[in-house]
Amino acid sequence: MMFEQIARDAAAGRFNDWALSTVIDENAQSPVISKAEFFRLHAAANIAATWPIGNAGLLHVYGYLLSKVVTPFGLKGDRWRNGELAGQLGLAPAEFLLDAADAAGETVLQRVTGSVLPHLARPARARGDVLVFDDEVPGETTFFRTTVVSTPGRSGAALVYGVCHGGRMRVVTVFPLAHPSPVSLDALAAEPPRMRYNAALAALPPRTPLRRRH
Repeated sequence: MMFEQIARDAAAGRFNDWALSTVIDENAQSPVISKAEFFRLHAAANIAATWPIGNAGLLHVYGYLLSKVVTPFGLKGDRWRNGELAGQLGLAPAEFLLDAADAAGETVLQRVTGSVLPHLARPARARGDVLVFDDEVPGETTFFRTTVVSTPGRSGAALVYGVCHGGRMRVVTVFPLAHPSPVSLDALAAEPPRMRYNAALAALPPRTPLRRRH
């Protein structure tokens, strides 16, 4: 089922809405999937990739569902399986399950993209975007955007991260924030600007220092 969905995503061009990422998790300091799985995913999507940098949609959605690597925050795929992240985005708990998407004639990547890309491309308070800040590549128009989404009546929040490059916003990742207090959000915004959450660019490696846009 997963690889059938990947094929449909590829045919529809949906991976173009996702940026680049390294498969080496910055918290676990190890690959979240094997090299064989990395290349199998990219082959299924007909995307050329050079280990360890690949398409963030493949790695952060389908790769995380395959991953058995335990990180300090648990299994990567839990964000899609346990319904918490979906709820924090105001969606039904089963929204990001493979079989639920398939039953509706959709894909998990399609649903994730449709849910999070607007929070990056057009953030707005009315949409629940309670924190938005941009960190730019010095001397370039490329910038990375962090948006924290809080849905009224739901505990926790979701952090959406993406990059605008060549005038187009693309998703890097999205994950749940369990305790998004004002203090924790202030601390998040005060962290030194850099590329985060395993993001990569063709010309820049992960964790490259950036500059806050004002």
